[in-house]
Amino acid sequence: MTHKPSNLPLGLIFKISLEYRSLKNKLHTIVIPFLVMMIGMQAEAQAEGYKLGAVNAVRVLENSPQADAARKIIEKEFESRDKELVAAQKKLKALEDRLAKDAAIMSESERKKLERDIISQRRDQKRNQDEFRDDLNFRRNEEFAKIQKDIVDAIQKVAIENNFDVVLSEGVIYASSKVDMSDLVIEYLKKKPAESSAEVPAEGKGGQ
Repeated sequence: MTHKPSNLPLGLIFKISLEYRSLKNKLHTIVIPFLVMMIGMQAEAQAEGYKLGAVNAVRVLENSPQADAARKIIEKEFESRDKELVAAQKKLKALEDRLAKDAAIMSESERKKLERDIISQRRDQKRNQDEFRDDLNFRRNEEFAKIQKDIVDAIQKVAIENNFDVVLSEGVIYASSKVDMSDLVIEYLKKKPAESSAEVPAEGKGGQ
């Protein structure tokens, strides 16, 4: 699935829909993580007639409409603050350019005043950037926690509906189409209304 680059400014670019590492680590806990254990269970399952399933959790996340909806929600929430940061950066750059260009012909008092303004705006800009980053991370983690829950629920529901006895994920080097249930989980998620796609509240973390 292809995602457009984020427009977030000043080194604060978070390609929300592509940042799966933390969620991937959490998803490890919902399935059997070790290859050795998987092999042992597979041998036992075959002997006992159990039905095994395998899920590529990262592929499920990448193809889930919930992840795309979360990215769009967060981008919308932070759009106004994004523009404010860009405008403030341009204003600061104009002052810096003026100082570099006209410092030699300015009076000492005028130059010192401009230098103080630049220092003050740099400080404000750094504080606003830090707050922006913290709020963005908070909302991203909040939305992807919902998606994690949806994926766990989808895996469990698909496993029950298709009579899987054991579902494996991390540590699976290869899974044939007979046991790979990733597409079934993706289809389940596509049919499931995304709670995170609800209308963005007028006031929230991103809109402050």
